[in-house]
Amino acid sequence: MPVTNEKVANERVAALVADSALLGGMYTDAYFPDHLVDRGLAVLLRLCERIESERPADLTALYALTAVATEEFNDLESVFEAEGSELETVAREEISEAFFLVAGCYGFEDADPERLVEAREW
Repeated sequence: MPVTNEKVANERVAALVADSALLGGMYTDAYFPDHLVDRGLAVLLRLCERIESERPADLTALYALTAVATEEFNDLESVFEAEGSELETVAREEISEAFFLVAGCYGFEDADPERLVEAREW
């Protein structure tokens, strides 16, 4: 299912040209391999697809979806490390901001940024 939310779709295009709120800081930093950042962007886009298909009714339901996406980022951490990178301070901030942006795009402006990525191991 393609992402249909216009705000998110526009962010996706911008991210691909490395000038976006969706992991843009990671794309512009050579420390993070673009092909791995692409995998992170794919996690975020799958989150968007799930939000659109499941339509969470409240923050509790949204947090359940973001927990799954956060676990996917947890799995990516070892992949980054294998390529001489890691999900460190810059990455943590970029990923957390991206989750918050996605939540806001879907009307969850009052989401707690920490709860959105509560399951993180990075």
